[in-house]
Amino acid sequence: MNRLVTLLLVGVAAAYGVGAIPGCGSSASNIVGDDGGSGATGDVASPGSGGQGGNDEPGTGGRGTGGQGTGGQGTGGQGTGGQNTMPGSGGQGGAAQPGSGPFPSTAIFYQDISRAPVDAESGTIMAALAASTAWPGLGIDVSMTILKAADDLPRRPFTSQGDDPDCDTAPVPLPPGGKIEGSDDYACSDGGDCHLLVYQGKRLYEMYQASVTSGLPTGGTFMGGCLVVWDLTRDYWPPAAPPKFGRGDHCNGADAADIPIAPLVLTADDVRSGRITHAMRFTLQNPSIRKDVYVHPATHIGGPTGGDDQLPYGARLRLRGDYDLSRLPSDQARTVARALQTYGMFLTDGGNLFITATLDVAGAMSPAALRGLKATDFEMVEGGPRYRWRDYQCQRTVITN
Repeated sequence: MNRLVTLLLVGVAAAYGVGAIPGCGSSASNIVGDDGGSGATGDVASPGSGGQGGNDEPGTGGRGTGGQGTGGQGTGGQGTGGQNTMPGSGGQGGAAQPGSGPFPSTAIFYQDISRAPVDAESGTIMAALAASTAWPGLGIDVSMTILKAADDLPRRPFTSQGDDPDCDTAPVPLPPGGKIEGSDDYACSDGGDCHLLVYQGKRLYEMYQASVTSGLPTGGTFMGGCLVVWDLTRDYWPPAAPPKFGRGDHCNGADAADIPIAPLVLTADDVRSGRITHAMRFTLQNPSIRKDVYVHPATHIGGPTGGDDQLPYGARLRLRGDYDLSRLPSDQARTVARALQTYGMFLTDGGNLFITATLDVAGAMSPAALRGLKATDFEMVEGGPRYRWRDYQCQRTVITN
């Protein structure tokens, strides 16, 4: 049984974006592979030439505000295809169908939003992005590693690096042969985001700036920034009034928005399946993210500095339905583009303009294959109320065991 300690975490009402408690933000990721076929850690592919891993900027900001949650409940069904023993998406080509992934099918990530209303601010926001230098063309950052730990693998305690007390403190499984973002092992040598993503049983462990001094799953000193332990049996994102949405409005996470990372990461299995059954995540430079504001499913921000005509954290972009997919250079690029039309992508962290992917995606498609997609090819799906991070306090149950 987990020992749960309920904490009431008071936000700093006067804090704005960068000036508040540092967020656990950043979007670049590392991939061993979401190896759905084997359920193991996956083959370690070399980073593709087009992907720039680890270039996201750690979020430094405060938290969002509340109001009525609009998270919506995703619709139905399990995606077909692939013999995926690791939680993931699989699926066959064909007409759009309800998506699936490691969380319950009702989760917002699996909603078909191809006919969802366009946000009232979409035209203004996308025009501002198109006029800026922040959208040179959509890239794919092939840097994440998604690990799967055996159910009986012992978990290892870690020393917190001083992140917010709303982060979890439970011990973490470290599978043999695994790695963190930006490294060939568990040592964070460059001071980057160094995300650790591990599935074990019905849990997903996600940690920002994880590091073991030995580089190995045993020995050395295990340190980490914000840890989030996600319960894969739970849909955290039905509509709810703050501060009760998600893990809690204003609550910190392993990325700036406090949205799960691994279920939104593009994998080689996704690309090769011919049909991707989940939304993706992307990053954007801080000056192009609205200051102090988020929309659900985000509950937190990094260090955004943009004005009122910029995207808020948590915004969901959809590739326009009238975009001519034949303009893209490959079938693999068209597979990703169809998912962007059906499920979209969430703004979850600060950094250069990239969709987050695993290392092995570089062997399945060119990381530059979507560079032709411009800001005006996308629209923002209705985001609901805008919340100010500084208006709320984090109220949640911290997982300690």
